[in-house]
Amino acid sequence: MRKFLKRLLITLLILSAIGAAIIVAFNVWLSNAYAARIYESIDDLPGKDTPPVAIVFGAGLTRSGEPTAVLYDRVAIAAELYQRGLVNKLLLSGDNRFENYNEPEAMRRTAIRLGVPDEDLVLDYAGRRTYDSCYRAHEIFGVQRAVLVTQAFHLERALYLCEAFGIDGVGVKADRRNYAGGAQTAWLVREAIATLGAWVDVNLTRPTPVLGPPLPIEN
Repeated sequence: MRKFLKRLLITLLILSAIGAAIIVAFNVWLSNAYAARIYESIDDLPGKDTPPVAIVFGAGLTRSGEPTAVLYDRVAIAAELYQRGLVNKLLLSGDNRFENYNEPEAMRRTAIRLGVPDEDLVLDYAGRRTYDSCYRAHEIFGVQRAVLVTQAFHLERALYLCEAFGIDGVGVKADRRNYAGGAQTAWLVREAIATLGAWVDVNLTRPTPVLGPPLPIEN
């Protein structure tokens, strides 16, 4: 029995090591593949060649229903893109599965407070995860080119998924502050795993998000 348990433990350790190596290798490849499409700040974007739509990804709400610091910063950067005339529309994509949890609406209120007219805000209530947001941006809202607005840790996966669904994207970092150190470490670990999961979704499982009639964004 002891020999069996020892062999089982060794096998599990080997499989864990192989899995970790695959995750690291894929993330390194992804980082190299999309580095040239990620901009440190709005000032670095290519001016008039900037895509006309900004996609803002949900990132949670506080207990009071307001955007978390991470989500607020994403909306703030997107609002600045709009104010500078670099984009014409903001696609606010988040989760609204539950009656008392509405990310897109919270993002909308924030964007309006930051000076973006309501008519230039498009809400995607079924952006439950990055895969869904990118899929629906193309299939439902007809987005062909976009600026993806999110924090650095999330941009590579977002760019990969949007490209997989036919969106030519560039990313701008929404890191406007130093977030809690422990949280950032957790995000990086989670993101490394989620990035490989994105490859599995795109190439193997291919789940279909919540869909509906086309609502093309006019810009």
